[in-house]
Amino acid sequence: MKRRMFTSLVAGMGLAASLMGTSAMAQDNMRIALVVKALGIGFFEAAAEGAEEAAAELGNVEVIYTGPTDTTAEGQIEVINALIAQRVDAIAISANDPDALVPALKRAMQRGITVVSWDSGVAPEGRQMHLNPSSNALIGNMIIKLAADHLPDGGEVAVLSATATATNQNIWIDEMTKVLPNYAGIEVVSTVYGDDLADKSYREAQGLMQSHPELDAIIAPTSVGIVAAAQAVADAGKIGQVNVTGLGLPSEMAGAIESGASQSFAIWNPIDLGYSATMLAHSIANGAEAAPGAEIQMGRMGSVTLDDSNSAAMADPFVYDASNIDQFKSIF
Repeated sequence: MKRRMFTSLVAGMGLAASLMGTSAMAQDNMRIALVVKALGIGFFEAAAEGAEEAAAELGNVEVIYTGPTDTTAEGQIEVINALIAQRVDAIAISANDPDALVPALKRAMQRGITVVSWDSGVAPEGRQMHLNPSSNALIGNMIIKLAADHLPDGGEVAVLSATATATNQNIWIDEMTKVLPNYAGIEVVSTVYGDDLADKSYREAQGLMQSHPELDAIIAPTSVGIVAAAQAVADAGKIGQVNVTGLGLPSEMAGAIESGASQSFAIWNPIDLGYSATMLAHSIANGAEAAPGAEIQMGRMGSVTLDDSNSAAMADPFVYDASNIDQFKSIF
């Protein structure tokens, strides 16, 4: 089993051409492309480890780990077109835009390529199933609860999201808004977007603290944004005043927990997520039915049952804090 990384359409097409002349590769291998929002993000690197684990377990799978260099739909469309040209067997994608990718992914399916979205979904017409990392309702409740747990008397919170079109981010924020009345005294004063770029997320966090001097917490449901926000709070000398929480990686948030910039945060295990997405893509490509009510196996993670939109949830989010961060920071 091999993992490959492509950073552009040119690189992908170049390799596609070379592959045509290297048919010595095992033809029986199933090639599954794990397409991420952008290369160089720790969460997705961990997901790729899980994909490799699944491929090793299955024994006849080659994982192609790929994505654009920035979090744009245009970049992912280039990657998808390259993968179609390579005639991969399956594409498992975390989408930068739910709708813009649909035409390219439809072309993939028309050519017999299995398409599964995971983490950040694609509109139903552009995929065969979607794997949510957790229940959207549970995630939405969790991210506001993490802030409210440290604000017994209420307070001002703000949201630092990824892109304005990120499917998962928007759903989680909507679910958070639905349960907001359950948390007395908590007021969401602003929502801003850092585009999953560290420097922009840092500047947006700075802007939140400047615009809202009474701000008590920043909720960042993105692994890039939460780290940048914690750094902005530390640099502003506001540790103990502004608590940063949301969704992040233990390895990247250990310092923020230690410094007190973050009291707690949550995340599912991205290794499990990449593993599950690969297992599901393999199952469907091998003929498993992707229809409402269908149960599909995903190896050591058990199975999922698809809902009316052919979606399913992998697992509940897990909370990390000072009591357990050391246990997990070396894992992912």
